[in-house]
Amino acid sequence: MIRCREIGVADLDAIADLLTRGFGWRSRDYWMDGLRRLSVREVPEGFPRFGYMLDHEGTPVGALQLIYTARDEGGRTAIRCNLSSWYVEPAFRNYAPMLTKIAQRHEQVTYVNISPAHWTWPTIEAQGFRTYCGGSFFSIPALARPAKGMRVEVVQQDARAIDGVSEADVALLARHAAYGCLSLVCRAADGRSFPFVLQPMRSRRIVLRAMQLIYCADVADYVACAGAIGRFLLWRGWSAVALDANGRMKDLVGFYRQRGGRKYFKGPQCPRLADLSDSELVIYGP
Repeated sequence: MIRCREIGVADLDAIADLLTRGFGWRSRDYWMDGLRRLSVREVPEGFPRFGYMLDHEGTPVGALQLIYTARDEGGRTAIRCNLSSWYVEPAFRNYAPMLTKIAQRHEQVTYVNISPAHWTWPTIEAQGFRTYCGGSFFSIPALARPAKGMRVEVVQQDARAIDGVSEADVALLARHAAYGCLSLVCRAADGRSFPFVLQPMRSRRIVLRAMQLIYCADVADYVACAGAIGRFLLWRGWSAVALDANGRMKDLVGFYRQRGGRKYFKGPQCPRLADLSDSELVIYGP
């Protein structure tokens, strides 16, 4: 008997064991740390906290993690769901469509897949997903001319209010600092403030020590602040910042790379580039 049901707190140890078997390059501690973070984060009402599993006589033989987030989009609440860590034991692969069907049943939700293995692209596209990001641009921000008088401030996880930054962005910066990200505010000489979240990348294919741009309000904000951010990071041993892109960026020094950067979405709203906040990247880690 196989049934598809929501993952509960009592299932987490078994789910961690399943994911460790399915993703052999990840430790069990990696999965448990992420599941613990999922267990305490805020989730939109009416949506699952962890996702769904295939239950075979009380044992999980498949799982699909779902990370739901409520977002303010032009004054109204929009729901986004990051589909993550999909694995089904080989003997039960015929039942895998049960997971995807129940996981993608909400027409008002925008679903994203930000880390698809290249061999899964045809399957993802057959499910109705479309590409919104083709790759990553690895910028060398220290080579950009810094804006005169711009300052860079680090935001700690206990931040409650920041001059010139909205309440929602303060909460986002503090939350991501607690996840281990680097949360920053760049202050321009004219008084404007720009929030950013960055995270160290782990890549064997890139020689440069790079940070991933997890969040900024607009890619243009990063271009404007790149020089100041680059010098701030260079003193701390980081020389590159990777950001979502669909080609070379003429206003930044660096190079574009398609491999490993493709991202998909399905639903009413196309995600904007350079917003990976509250995703698997920060909850589970790179």
